[in-house]
Amino acid sequence: MKLIIGNKAYSSWSLRGWLAAKHSGLPFEEVVVPLYDADWDKRRAGDEFAPSSGKVPILWDGDAVVWDSLAIIDYLADKVGRDLFWPADDAPRAMARSMAAEMHSSFTALRRKHSMNIRQQFPATRPDDDVLEELARIMELWAQARARFGGTGDFLFGRFGAADIMFAPVVTRIVTYQLPIARFAGGYMQAMFDHPLMQEWIAGAQEEEWVIEQYEQPVG
Repeated sequence: MKLIIGNKAYSSWSLRGWLAAKHSGLPFEEVVVPLYDADWDKRRAGDEFAPSSGKVPILWDGDAVVWDSLAIIDYLADKVGRDLFWPADDAPRAMARSMAAEMHSSFTALRRKHSMNIRQQFPATRPDDDVLEELARIMELWAQARARFGGTGDFLFGRFGAADIMFAPVVTRIVTYQLPIARFAGGYMQAMFDHPLMQEWIAGAQEEEWVIEQYEQPVG
């Protein structure tokens, strides 16, 4: 398999796809392409990027290609066993899938106004009201998952899985912009940052030389 991703410092969807591929335990070639560099338009027109219209991540497995982070999770779960990514029981699995789907389709204000930049930490400022509303919803989801299905584990549904993968970039954004969170969320966020795969990704981001200036400034 081959996974094409963008800059580790900035590409939130790439983080999700990469975490899924690493969590699967399957061997794959990692190809990092710098976003928006001089060759970006030419690269997007190439055959490897054609199925996704140039978006990353893209997972190639022989002739099979998957270019959406949530689809990559499901594709890999089909190959290695769904229990590695999703809770085994119906009730927690239903909630985990719903949370992953909501993360996939929602929280546009947080995404737009607080772009991912793992290498930075900006001074704390009051977020806009629409961002605060979305953060409140995220805290509600995390609290419900932890209270109902977290058990003695450190992650949303006890052990690390698809829901944590989908919310991983939110965790980094909260730290980068020092966004307000509920008190309970600190422990979960620390567990996410301490996870070996997150540590590996962050180390890779720190080693990158590429800089995208538009993501190097806090929200205006």
